[in-house]
Amino acid sequence: MTWLQAILIGLMSATAASTIACLGTTVGNYTLNRPLVASLFVGLIMGDVQGCIQIGIPMQVMWIALVTPGGTVASDLRAVSYIGIPLAYVGAKAAGWDFSGTEAQGLASSISAMTGVIGITLFYGTAMMNLIWQHIGWARLDKGDFSIIGKVDVLFPLISHFVLSFLPCTLLCYYGSTAVADLFAVLDVSVWYVKALITVGAVLPAVGIAILLKSVVTKTADLLYFMLGFALAASMHLTLIAATVVGGVFALVNYQLTMSKSSGGAAVANDEEDI
Repeated sequence: MTWLQAILIGLMSATAASTIACLGTTVGNYTLNRPLVASLFVGLIMGDVQGCIQIGIPMQVMWIALVTPGGTVASDLRAVSYIGIPLAYVGAKAAGWDFSGTEAQGLASSISAMTGVIGITLFYGTAMMNLIWQHIGWARLDKGDFSIIGKVDVLFPLISHFVLSFLPCTLLCYYGSTAVADLFAVLDVSVWYVKALITVGAVLPAVGIAILLKSVVTKTADLLYFMLGFALAASMHLTLIAATVVGGVFALVNYQLTMSKSSGGAAVANDEEDI
């Protein structure tokens, strides 16, 4: 990886992490920070969109149910997307693996878990640094300086993201990619601990799906829809777009049945009241 590529990825990391640059968390944290979306931009920078997207897919599945209630962060997707994807891509490429193969997918999941934990430090470090700007702002407001409000809300947080997002991401991508490439170029994948790393990583996306099911399934009957969807996708070899269309049709049918039951119940109630 060149310095230019590392700097561009670092800029994407800082931009996606900044609510100012992305006009809110909807565009930043919940869009650009997601591995599947970030893999497109990383692929454009690395010159291999398809390979980076294939690396980003297991990461997206692994963290598909990640939420941040009250600012509580279990893993920082900024680090997963803009540090994990480049390192996993470089490692899989150096090892000569197929990006859609089991080895590369397992490596991607394992690296995403490690970089996500590292990213928590960057996330809370940014929050703590922003608190410093808040204290400066309150002190200046007590003295009647209202011009500090714009600086605290817009300018100073950009400094935090530069120090704790752009710099770490750029340095880790540049120096880390060299270390990962050298390691996997000579690494013996038949060694038991390498197999263990890849095997455990290959299981992690299933954990993400399980967490998602736990979040959205309210009754046992809801599992039938998921079982039917997986069965159709596996037997009919549906693409992602085709599976989305089929899921949308079932969602529409379910919505219409629910609404018809609701309107029917209301009609019965009104009739009884009239009688």
